[in-house]
Amino acid sequence: MSTEPETTEETGPGTPEMPEAQGAPGTPGAPDEAAGGGLAADGGVGEETAESAEGAPSAEAAEAAEAAADGAGKPELSEAAAELAAQRVERERIERRRAERDGPVESGAKLSGKAADLLAAVRAVEAGGKPASTVFAAPSRPAPERTPEPGPAATAAAPVRPAPEPEPEPVRQERPAPAPAGPSPRTVDAVRRVLAEGGAPEALGQQAAVALGEGAGELLRADPWQLLRVPGVRPEQADGFARALLGAECGPQDERRGRAVTVWLLEQAALAGHTALEAPALTAALAQRGVPDPEEAVRSTLAEGEALVFEDALEEPGAPAAQPADDEEEAERPVRVLIALERYAMAEESLADGLARLINSPSQDGEETWAQVVAALSGGAAELARAVAGHGLVLHTGGDASRAEPAALLGAARDAGLRALAVCHTADGRDRLAALPPTRGAGVGTVAGLLAGTEGPGRDGDGALELDLLIVPDAPQLDVESAAMLVESLPDGARLVLGGDPALLWSAGPGRVFADLLAARACPQIASRLPDPGPIGELVSGIGIGELNQVEAPGKEVVIVPVRDAGEAVHRTVQLVADSVPRAFGVPVEGTVVITPGHGGAAGTRALNAALKERLNPGPGRFGGFDPGDRIAYSPAPGRTLPGTVVKGDAEGLHLSCAGAPVVVPRERVEAWVRHGWALTAHQAVGGRWPAAVVVLPGDAAQALSRPWVYTAFGRGERHLSVVQGAEGALPRAVAEIPAKARTTRLATLLRPQSAMD
Repeated sequence: MSTEPETTEETGPGTPEMPEAQGAPGTPGAPDEAAGGGLAADGGVGEETAESAEGAPSAEAAEAAEAAADGAGKPELSEAAAELAAQRVERERIERRRAERDGPVESGAKLSGKAADLLAAVRAVEAGGKPASTVFAAPSRPAPERTPEPGPAATAAAPVRPAPEPEPEPVRQERPAPAPAGPSPRTVDAVRRVLAEGGAPEALGQQAAVALGEGAGELLRADPWQLLRVPGVRPEQADGFARALLGAECGPQDERRGRAVTVWLLEQAALAGHTALEAPALTAALAQRGVPDPEEAVRSTLAEGEALVFEDALEEPGAPAAQPADDEEEAERPVRVLIALERYAMAEESLADGLARLINSPSQDGEETWAQVVAALSGGAAELARAVAGHGLVLHTGGDASRAEPAALLGAARDAGLRALAVCHTADGRDRLAALPPTRGAGVGTVAGLLAGTEGPGRDGDGALELDLLIVPDAPQLDVESAAMLVESLPDGARLVLGGDPALLWSAGPGRVFADLLAARACPQIASRLPDPGPIGELVSGIGIGELNQVEAPGKEVVIVPVRDAGEAVHRTVQLVADSVPRAFGVPVEGTVVITPGHGGAAGTRALNAALKERLNPGPGRFGGFDPGDRIAYSPAPGRTLPGTVVKGDAEGLHLSCAGAPVVVPRERVEAWVRHGWALTAHQAVGGRWPAAVVVLPGDAAQALSRPWVYTAFGRGERHLSVVQGAEGALPRAVAEIPAKARTTRLATLLRPQSAMD
């Protein structure tokens, strides 16, 4: 491994962490900001340095929400609308399917102590009352483990909610749906008036109206802490707004504040990747936020239906062994109490039910066809095909080179007449998979495109995708909601292959679907033996097992560029992208990606992009800070990033070219959805590869580094990797000692019955 490129010029000199307490209105130590809570004029909040789809539910979690969109067809306004419409349809269908499924779980059997209190709390909430005050009291003894009935319904032990009335399922439409109507101008004006009264910037009016819906003005006036529903607003800012509106009525004991902060903490946890929080962690965080009675705040939130409560038996390594009860034959195990927002709780349960359905009902038809598929393949691809032939769900693990095996399976299945499709996390992943010879460029798409109905097959009369086999090569990037919609869209008897590299960063959205499935061991797991080639592949493979090794790089495939400070890091990065890499390797500027741990800081994406723009495409930034030719990262939704370039700007908005498709971003959305994109975070870059990668590790990024982050960042370059190294010993320490941050999820627990049956 070289420490300097020859062409480089010398230059001069578990449980989730919670935010620290910020104080509450009327409490000692509370910030005494002006009315409005210190909200910036543009509605923004403090910038953060570290990237955080893995971190704790704190301000740094907001960076995860800025990882952005992949896939665009026509102007993105209509495609985004199509995706939202598809998601609504899927959620409605999920609810109906759950209600219609035979053999519902009999909740509450054999419960005692805290488990019984929890069940009573849930049923009280569903009946419109408040849960008993004993829900969060210390248990007298652990609750016994329940033995669920076999079958898909046994995977969820959760509150049963009435399903909506069945409606005819729509069949896939070929054209994107029209853009959904936003809040009316009257609603926005009403919100702006209330914001002005509370000293908050009126610029938040549109966002608040979107977040709170019609009647948002009246809702804010009645409950000022609902301002926390607006992305980017923090509790101390909502407290200042509430003080200005309520005056002497405002206090830390206000039940409305307790509920709002509880929901806000759960939303921050979701940004950090958690689908639920353990009750002790949540109540501790509420206490840090100045809520005087955290348990009462949680009970009130449950009573209002703004969150759900669950209890799960502990089966993790190191958990206390089951102890026989004095008056029962069954052994009892301790449980953990979890609080979750309904959208993520229901998505996780629906995903578990859908996976159980696939596991338990593989189609027995077409055995000859699957035998033909197996016979057409060899090596690891044949092993994968044999597993898929006999099982409804199969996991496939391996590095980037291993994608050749599911690609071969896809080609053989389509040749045999099966309806097969592979969908990737990004458009770049789709294009790279389509370029592999076995696929012959057919049967590939993106997850977003499939869910939006703009890619892939149509749907049958029941709303299910017309598929026999679905392959997802980038399964580690699936969040729980996307995974649930994919699985629930598959018909009975279909096969699902979830593949990918488990050492990569997890999804930017909540959940750790692929890791939970691997841990549950509820289905066959096929490990590829295809190594990633070359010095970069050798380096990355060592990182995956916690070793940062020097590798032989005779062609300067891997280069280390030491720097002393952030300023030098920015200077050397610009030099590498603009001069050294093109001259030494023939890689054009647009073929190099810069990756850094976060957006903020002296060597974050903002600073790097500003320097790169000045060198590579200088201009006045006439269109919201952008000029034609600028490289951008387009981000219309958390967890979706689509690199592209600026074409032009006009009254209609900012015109982009993303993955060869035109995108028009409305003027009012440019600031929120578009960033300069020469430099990206690792979460924005995951799922894509470039001919060359420059990874920038400034000294202030040490706390953001982890083994998955380094593994992901170092693996984005195909031919060349330059590491601008200012983190010194933090880099090898991160690789050797810092694994992925734990996420609190329920999927592995919900799949335990399948593991037992398997």
